[in-house]
Amino acid sequence: MNNSKNNSCELLKAQAHIWNHIFNFMNSMCLKCAVELGIPDIINNHGKPITISELNSALYIHPTKAHCLPRLMRLLIHSGFFALSKLNDDDKEEEKEEEGYVLTNSSQLLLKDHPFSLAPLLLLNLDPILAKPWHFTSSWFLNHDPTTFHTSQGMAFWDYVGHDPKINNLFNKAMANDSGLLTNILVDEGKEVFDGLNSVVDVGGGTGTTSKAIAQAFPHIQCTVLDLPQVVDGLHDTPNLKFVAGNMFEAVPPADAVMLKWILHDWSDQECLKILEQCKEAIKGRKGGKVIIIDMVKEIEKGDNEAIETQLFFDMLMMVFFCGKERHEKEWAKLFSTAGYSGYKIIPILGLRSIIEVYP
Repeated sequence: MNNSKNNSCELLKAQAHIWNHIFNFMNSMCLKCAVELGIPDIINNHGKPITISELNSALYIHPTKAHCLPRLMRLLIHSGFFALSKLNDDDKEEEKEEEGYVLTNSSQLLLKDHPFSLAPLLLLNLDPILAKPWHFTSSWFLNHDPTTFHTSQGMAFWDYVGHDPKINNLFNKAMANDSGLLTNILVDEGKEVFDGLNSVVDVGGGTGTTSKAIAQAFPHIQCTVLDLPQVVDGLHDTPNLKFVAGNMFEAVPPADAVMLKWILHDWSDQECLKILEQCKEAIKGRKGGKVIIIDMVKEIEKGDNEAIETQLFFDMLMMVFFCGKERHEKEWAKLFSTAGYSGYKIIPILGLRSIIEVYP
């Protein structure tokens, strides 16, 4: 009898576990809804905890939907994106205490004008175009297409982005905002990475968010952003920052250091080797020359299950949209060795990502 009861309990737990994963997408979609409605910005602009009635009014919620808003907020509170705070002072016991919604650290990063906002990345990855490939993953495993995105859209991700202004704009905003947060840490806690350098090429540097910060923090360093013509067209040079149109598979401008920020995880090992070979040629003969890679090193922090899960999510993202992957240290080491580099050093100061210095 006890064995039967224990088995039933385990089955019910397993059922709940599966339910949670079946419906896990609801967290993401409800968060997307909140961002599209502008809820984080409305709460922030209110300046104090905002009641449900005040939030209803600010959002111009349709009267027939007003009773649904608390249900949306309840889930997002449970997920840690908002919180409730008392409106009344503790000494006003005669008044009925009322609660209002406030932001958490996570929703602060979803504000429209936050310099490190993750809202563009959220809206990008939950756009129907980018959500569609996930429905084709099982088909992709059985065909010859290079990526799941190719199976769903008939072309590579980069080709599609070049023809869809909305997706291209969201992608560029997402990358620029991420670069802002990362660069803040890089030029503060990782500034020794730039010791002894007089020039840096930022390969795939987009609109130059990272390079602009480096050029400002280290005025003696001449920074160059290398990216495709359609990316850098119309961008203006400054005294120690210039934009160069080109292809990293064909040539990288010479410099003391070449920086690859969140570039190599997009590509297969074979393609990474081609990029690394071009980088090695760019720093050839330079005293103290090196390649500065900013990317994930899978499971660098042991025991943090949430961090490991995020890295696994990113690894799947690379599989579905690109031909790349997130790599363990041994995989990175093999790449560097095969490309003819003599050694490397990992500096884990960027959260889930690390700085990897690679030496010729």
